[in-house]
Amino acid sequence: MDNEIDVKAMDIKNYMQTVGKQAREASRAIARADTNQKNRALLAIAAAIRRDAAKLLEANARDMDHARASGLDAALLDRLQIDEKAVAGMAEGLEQIAALPDPVGEITDLKYRPSGIQVGKMRVPLGVIGIIYEARPNVTADAAGLCLKSGNAAILRGGSEALHSNQAVAACVREGLAAAGLPATVVQVIETTDRAAVGELITMKDYVDVIVPRGGKGLIERITGEARVPVIKHLHGNCHVYVDDRADQAKAVKIVENAKTQRYGTCNTAESLLVARSVAMAVLPEIGRMLAGKGVEMRGCVESLAILKVAGIAEDKLRAAVAADWHEEYLGPIIAVKIVADLDAAIAHINANGSQHTDAIVTEDYGRARRFLREVDSASVVVNASTRFADGFEYGLGAEIGISTDKIHARGPVGLEGLTSQKWIVLGDGHVRG
Repeated sequence: MDNEIDVKAMDIKNYMQTVGKQAREASRAIARADTNQKNRALLAIAAAIRRDAAKLLEANARDMDHARASGLDAALLDRLQIDEKAVAGMAEGLEQIAALPDPVGEITDLKYRPSGIQVGKMRVPLGVIGIIYEARPNVTADAAGLCLKSGNAAILRGGSEALHSNQAVAACVREGLAAAGLPATVVQVIETTDRAAVGELITMKDYVDVIVPRGGKGLIERITGEARVPVIKHLHGNCHVYVDDRADQAKAVKIVENAKTQRYGTCNTAESLLVARSVAMAVLPEIGRMLAGKGVEMRGCVESLAILKVAGIAEDKLRAAVAADWHEEYLGPIIAVKIVADLDAAIAHINANGSQHTDAIVTEDYGRARRFLREVDSASVVVNASTRFADGFEYGLGAEIGISTDKIHARGPVGLEGLTSQKWIVLGDGHVRG
């Protein structure tokens, strides 16, 4: 293809500058594309992914073999591995994005002013979005789809551990773009694993409008510290489940089980369990036995450990919590457990120790649920459901480009609307200001 870049023939800086220039040019083409054209591309990408499922799984198996041989930790291996269900989920996510309303060009708040002009807002693409991520081959499809539908060009830089998987997905993306008559440079997947490419990407102010990092805390801290363009990010996910003294006990056990044990390596997995003191003797033993049965270590306060020991939980599953445990994102079979006095104490603990990602309450008291929703300062606040629902796919966004715990521009799962901005528009008919 004419626009393909020979990485080896260029140094990293020149390579990334070329990618940036191509992305900027492509951003103008995709911003002009109508909804039907963008949807044709999305559906063609989804069809190619379904057709090439075996190729994607084969590529992922190569990445998994290399990752295991390299000694990658369990959390990263979990995020790297895909199966037939995950491949189908990529395609379904793209099909959902195609079915969603196109936010680009939407005009809102149009009002007449006393001068006779009309003033309103139009939703527009951000321009060029750089996404930097570790493992998670599904991000290649999700990010491509969301950027495409929202009228943005994308530069995707996946981790070296997922190189083969990402390139296999990228081939499907290029095929879908071509089928819709869109430039291949609308979505570019960086072809070098050199870390210097990241340093260039996050400082290319002339070509990149926003950076979205997805990965471990170390990666995100580096990006946030070194970036010269705006960053949409969250540092980590210390998500809480609070079992209120007016909780349904069966619901509490079920929710904690799912929030903690469905998957360990995700940012919306519960890492802390808070239990109201007046019901701790009744509900904590059952929760503790469930967690222990699934191999989860409980790092508890003095009160919770006393209750769990009396309940017969094996000593090897119990450990005294230290101060750092109240802030920790374990990404593994460990959970911090604390007895709190009441709702006030739970909210105070979450706001002081949480990561402003996702926090849940289990309660049958409507008033307490409303207070929790109002007063917990997190991007997603959940009543009587698992924290694992904090996800763009589950929220009906089709997919997500990431989770934001920032309070400006985008918060929570970032979907189509989060990848757009608004500009003021003025409509007149020869009006001049007096």
